[in-house]
Amino acid sequence: MLWKFYFVLVGIVLAGIPVFGQSQDRANVLFIAIDDLNDWVGALNGHPQVKTPNIDRLAKRGVLFANAHTQAPLCNPSRVSIMTGLRPETTGIYNLAPHHRDVVATQNLVTLPQYFEANGYRTLSNGKIFHSIGTTPDKKVEFQEWGPIGGGTGGHPPAKLVGETQMGNHPLLDWGVYPEEGDSVRNDYKVASWAEEKLATLKEDSSQPFFMAVGFFLPHVPLFATRKWFDLYPGDEDLYLPPAPDWDRDDVPDFSWYLHWYLPEVRLSWLKENQQWENKVRSYLATISFTDAQVGRVLDALERNGLEDNTIIVLWSDHGYHLGEKGITGKNTLWERSTHVPLIFAGKGLPEGTVSQEAVELLDIYPTLVELTGLPAKEGLEGISLLPQIRNPETSRERPAITTHNPGNHSVRSDRWRYIRYADGSEELYDHEKDPHEHHNLAEVEAFAKIKADHARWLKGTDAPHAPGSKHRKLEKKGENWYWEEKLIIKDELIK
Repeated sequence: MLWKFYFVLVGIVLAGIPVFGQSQDRANVLFIAIDDLNDWVGALNGHPQVKTPNIDRLAKRGVLFANAHTQAPLCNPSRVSIMTGLRPETTGIYNLAPHHRDVVATQNLVTLPQYFEANGYRTLSNGKIFHSIGTTPDKKVEFQEWGPIGGGTGGHPPAKLVGETQMGNHPLLDWGVYPEEGDSVRNDYKVASWAEEKLATLKEDSSQPFFMAVGFFLPHVPLFATRKWFDLYPGDEDLYLPPAPDWDRDDVPDFSWYLHWYLPEVRLSWLKENQQWENKVRSYLATISFTDAQVGRVLDALERNGLEDNTIIVLWSDHGYHLGEKGITGKNTLWERSTHVPLIFAGKGLPEGTVSQEAVELLDIYPTLVELTGLPAKEGLEGISLLPQIRNPETSRERPAITTHNPGNHSVRSDRWRYIRYADGSEELYDHEKDPHEHHNLAEVEAFAKIKADHARWLKGTDAPHAPGSKHRKLEKKGENWYWEEKLIIKDELIK
């Protein structure tokens, strides 16, 4: 048995992957979450003008998964999936509610930070990690120490900058320069300051490794940033707008509208009518750069305190965001703009400047961190460790990435293809090698029937029903009719 252990140990070391034994030898974990950030990151080439120098330098320091996808295009189900290691179609949590501790099937699950705590880690968190924290003791069990910021931007102007918006005039649906100066009043700035202070403290106490979660709210709406971040980007005439041809939904099933039937997020038509498309795109870019700067502050603090060489960093976003593509803004779709997200692993013992093009899932974060830190394998996780791709980015994965939005609606993303099947049986298929913007639906082309079948076989066929207490962006069939947030969907009332 000793000889077997020796050969396994030597094999891992030669592969360049760290091995940790006792608790004090294990790497720390810096877990950085960003809300609503799509692939508009320099390292991902998602937008030709975006400026994200800090995320880009992290990518150069580690392994960038350039084809990573979320399990759900919505905050709560995405984050529950990441932190529990289970898919939405397993837990039944598809919407902005319920909290996972309020559901019998998930209330006793051991989440990622809890598993690290059980294995000797000090766990602490600030900012938005879960969609909601809750104030009761049973909902404050994920971390040993909670910072003072739970999310949000930290202040709104007296009146909305963009005036009244369609579909409810939600107060969060706003964007522009606010305040003119003073980044320090923003919650994300305060989250980064907290991280700086905590890292200085953790430097002095190395008796146990730490798992620190740092969650940034922007570029979630409202898209407010100070003037200096807007000044990084050109005005209307020179600003690059995402490709959004008027005919983009001509070959898309009508059922696709059901996934975002009536939302606070405005349609592209409203942006154009109100001369706000450029302003919103520029606001989104400005908030990305502001958030990138806060990421940089945390990375600098890690290095300044001598913790960089013994820490594994993972950076991710919970889902993407449309800025006009397919005629909409926001998330809640199964297309690339909603599902494709940044995912980077960097730090102790990991390769540098490596890019993997394999289709991977945020679900894979949990088992990957467990394996990288040498913890005992966690049973019951539905993700697959990314260690093979970290060792060698050319290593293929048999399984594609699956995204789900309400029961029965799924996207299957492989290295080349995206296949979508909706709850009514309608389909889409896109060839990303020839059509990276997903303009041409090939689902009805007989020549691609086998491609569709190869992707469809990864779907379970039976999804868990909505968990008790499900609400907010809930799509449900009752009898022969479809309901959006408990209201009957009437096709003639569609807002495009």
